[in-house]
Formats: sequence, C-alpha cells, structure tokens
Amino acid sequence: MTATGYLFGRFRFDRVAYQVARGSATLNLTPKLLDLLLYFLERPATLVTKEELLDALWPGANVTENALAQAVSELRQALGDDAAAPQFIRTVARRGYRFIAPVTVLAERQAPAAASPQTGPSGEPDARPAPNDRAIAVLDFAQATPNPGDAWLSAGIAETVTSDLRRLGHFRVVDRRRVLEAVRATDGSLEQIASALAVRLLVVGNVQRNQEKVRITSRIVDVGSGEALADSKVDGAIGDIFDLQDEVVRQLARELALPGVTTAARDTASLGAFRAFTEGWLALESLDVRRLEEAVGDFERAVSGDARYARAYAGLASAELGCFESTRADNEPNTALLKQALTHAEEGVRLDETMAEGHATLALVLGSAGRTDAAAHAGRRAVALEPSNWRHWFRLGHATWGSERVRAAAQTQALYPEFAFSYFQVAMVHVARRSLAEAETALRQGAAVQDRQIARGGRYPALGLHWLLGLVRLANDDVGEALAEFDREASFAEPHRLYGREFQMHAATARGAALVRAGRLDEAIASFRQALALYPDNAPANLGLSDALRSAGKHTEADACRAAAEAVVRTLERTRPLYAGLIKAEILAADGQAGASAQMLTGVLKNAPLGFACWTIPIEPAFRHLAGLPAFAPFLQELSVRAR
Repeated sequence: MTATGYLFGRFRFDRVAYQVARGSATLNLTPKLLDLLLYFLERPATLVTKEELLDALWPGANVTENALAQAVSELRQALGDDAAAPQFIRTVARRGYRFIAPVTVLAERQAPAAASPQTGPSGEPDARPAPNDRAIAVLDFAQATPNPGDAWLSAGIAETVTSDLRRLGHFRVVDRRRVLEAVRATDGSLEQIASALAVRLLVVGNVQRNQEKVRITSRIVDVGSGEALADSKVDGAIGDIFDLQDEVVRQLARELALPGVTTAARDTASLGAFRAFTEGWLALESLDVRRLEEAVGDFERAVSGDARYARAYAGLASAELGCFESTRADNEPNTALLKQALTHAEEGVRLDETMAEGHATLALVLGSAGRTDAAAHAGRRAVALEPSNWRHWFRLGHATWGSERVRAAAQTQALYPEFAFSYFQVAMVHVARRSLAEAETALRQGAAVQDRQIARGGRYPALGLHWLLGLVRLANDDVGEALAEFDREASFAEPHRLYGREFQMHAATARGAALVRAGRLDEAIASFRQALALYPDNAPANLGLSDALRSAGKHTEADACRAAAEAVVRTLERTRPLYAGLIKAEILAADGQAGASAQMLTGVLKNAPLGFACWTIPIEPAFRHLAGLPAFAPFLQELSVRAR
C-alpha cells in the first residue's frame, strides 16, 4: 500500500497534508526542505549521493553542491539535529548523506463505507476521519455536447459544487486553482491528478445543455479503488442553474449519509451576471495580456447585470489591475486603470464585508498603489477570514515587507508549493538585507519550481526569478552563470504573458551590464538596444548603452544616449517620482559622485513605502563600483534595517 506518512524520532511526516509535526506543533519547513526530508524517509539507512539529490530536487537546474549543503543544514536545524553527533542525517564524506534514525511507515487505510462512519473510543461516530479520506477535489464538468459558448458552465458548476462541498464541513476541499494546475501538469488521468493533489476523492461529472434544458451528472470517485462512492443526476431549466448546482451536492451528501448542504446567500441571482463573471475569470486566469481587456468587459457585464454582485466587483478590480500592471514599467503607466481598480475593489468590500476575496483583492490593489499600511490591513483581514487560502497569503506578502512578508510567503508555499513567485517575494527581502546566500537559495528553489511549471504548461509560472538570480550571481562576480540566467529569463518571459515584456527588458539590460564587465562590448551594445526595442526611452537601458558605447570609443552616440536618459527624468518626476529619484542616483553614480548618489537614494528610501524602492541596490550593476565606499554605508544599513 502507498505510505501516508512516516514516524521518526518524535516527528511525524504527513504525506497528505505535506507537513511535519512534533506533537501538536507543525514545523515551518519550506517545500524544498519537505522534498529533501521525504527523499530521505523513503530511503532510510541508504547512502544517498549528492548527485542523486541534486537531480531529484533540482531537476535540470544548474545548482551547485552549496545549495544542497545549505538545504541539509537548514533541515538539520529544523529537526534539532547536530552534524557532529547526528540523530537523523549523517554526512558521508565526499559522497553524500544517510538517514540513520529508525523510520516507521504509516500505511494507507481503506476508505470507510460512507453510510457506516468510524467510531471513536466512546462508540460515538469519530468526528476526525483520516485526512486522506476527507480530502476531495472537484474537476471541471465536461460538456457532453461540446459548445464553446457553454464553457462557462463547466467551470461555473465546478466552482459552485466546490463551495457547497466546503459548507458541508465534512471534507477538506482543495482550492480550485490548485485543481486546475494539477490538471494542466499531468496527463489528465484521474490517478495522476489525485496524486498531484494528494487526495483520494475526486468529483467528476458532465453537463449537457439542450437549448433551455440542462442535465448535470456527477459522482464522487475513490481513485485508489476506482469505486464510485456517490452519484447524482439533476435535470432542469438553465434558468434554475443555481438550484440545480446545489441539488447536485444534496444528492451526493444523501448517498454518503451526510447532512445536506445548507443554503447560503447567493453571490447573485442573475444568470447573465453569473455567466459573465465566470467567463471573466476564465479570461483573467489565463494571465495573458491579450485577454485582460476581454476580462474587464466580462466583469463589467456582470456588475451591469447585478449592481450588488460583490465578487464581480473584486474580479473587475483584478482585471483592471492586471491591465495597469502590464503598463507599470512604462515611463507613463496607465494610472487611470489603477484608480478604477481601487474604486471597484473598495466597492466589492463595501457590498460584502465578509468576502475574503474582496479584502485580498483590495490588498493587492492598495499595494500596487503604494498604500502599504492599508494594503497590509486588508491582507490580514483576508487571511483571518480564510486562513487556508494560499492566494490571500500571497497578497498579504505582496502588501507587507521584511519578516511579515517572509512569513506570508512561507504560508503560501505550505498551502501551494507550486506557486513559484512566493520565492521571489522572499528573495527581495534577503537582497535588501544583503543576505545574498539566503536570496540565492530561495531563488534556486523558486526557479526549479518555475521551470517545472513552464515545461508542463503550468497555470501560474512566475517570471523574474532567473533575472534576479542572475543579478545575485553577477554581484558575486560570476559573470558566466549570470549570463546563463539572463538568457533563461529571456527565453521564458514571453511578451504576451503578464510581466513578460517587462522581464525581457530587465534581462536584456542586465545581460548588457554583464557583457560590459566581460569586455564583450559589441554584444553588450546589442543587448541594450534589444532592451530599448522593448521599452523605447527606458532610462537604465540608455545609461547602460551609453557606458558600453563610451567604452567602445563611440563618444558621440554615448552622449546621445546619456541625454536621452536625462530627458526621461523630467517625465518620470511627474509620473513615477520615486523611480525618477533612482535614475538620478544612477546618473550620479555613473559620474562617480558616490556621496550625492547615496544621498539621493536615502531621500528616495525615506519617501518610499516599505519594500517599494531601492531593494535591488545591493546587487544593481550600476552601483557596484560605489557600494563598498564609506559614503554608501549609511544608506545600505538603513535599507537593511527596514527589511527586518
């Protein structure tokens, strides 16, 4: 039988919940450390070589043995192990590691009959069934007669059934975003989907529409045994779709001898608004900038159909924010979209103060607007309302800085290990603290997750991880690896993806700086020009190009690029004043004015919300020749203190 967990020492590794506990306390381990520990537990007393671990934990990634040694050290620390006198992990010199503690394998239990619940010591029904028996995920309902115009039904019914199952209080219901990711990441077989989600139970079904009539069939399947534990079949008019969806879960609950689903206040009573909302989310969740305006239109139709549809206002705010974010690196970003997003996010919260999604959306919008105190408050409210939702923890991390951001990212990773951008959030804090080894560890972990997702067409692949890792390596004078990371970023950051064009530009600019350091001036000039082709008049790219041209003896062209960068500052002072200060500091740094540059950065830092500006300065190539000077020390110290 498949193991559901392992006992070792005073610890228990729960494979279903994917966590480690010591008594009633859960250890705060990153997904990578959990992967490492599980690898050891599955091979007790066996020599595991360094090469084997690197291949297993960082497949296809260019990770050094230092990253592995750091991970083993962190795992030992979490377990209270001593490398000199180990209880758990023994180092085998020059070869690898061996897990030396006795390991007890916990076997998977068969699912109990639904109508005959387990009993506890008192003879009463046990209210705590095994986690593996309670975990359930809902797949999209297949269309019996495929019709592109009815795609919203497949997702909409699944969303409603998910919510109704959650209200039963019997199941641990997997977040729908994780379900969609698992479907995309596997071959689509029920066995692989269930394995990816660490569940045994799946809800599968189909929907058949014939003009104004609709039939919904579904069943709960125990994937391990192949047994259908419950079935439902519901017929009715499309106009009664809300009641039909609820009836699906009522029938499933009756067959499992569970209390029926309670009737909850509906988000909307309008079928048209519900359809428009569902179509909007399908467009928004693609994270494709070409579909963001489509999503805005769908959500606008939803709120037009029901002016009190709180969740639709949150969706509209998210779509408008996405449109704004696609312009955020422009010299003149579309701030009107950001203002609209804020208005609609606030309206969603006003209409439903108890909607966690509304507060989480408001946190995201407020964070992008630089109102971090209000954003943090909204994010904390969201996680208080729904503490098991990874998206809320991610948005709280986006809104906060320092240790609170690191903790929020850890919660995000615990709930959704495949959300790579949470590692980027952590690395930002470490860079500001000048803890570059910790930043590199987080980035390599996140990059490995990201690369797996991209390779299999994952739903939420992050961007920027290879760019930031390249800057860290460049700060450590590893030009060759830095260039390789910048090239990886450019290959992944497709322009149609949200933030894709932006990170292609960042990668090209950073690559140009690395090539200048390597003395490959012609290639550097071409790389800076590539960045400018993506973002004409980008100031850092123009300054980098000016430096490369001057080094190549092309002084007239260099002067023109320098003048172009200086001219842009006047626009930025009006549209992006904090960024304008950074560009002024970079110009002063290029002129060798360390004191004036540091003073400019100190002023930017003083006026910027926490985490919003200057965090990259410790690894920025433009400041490399000044960062070690005494004039820069107070600024760098203040930057580090603010990131605590």
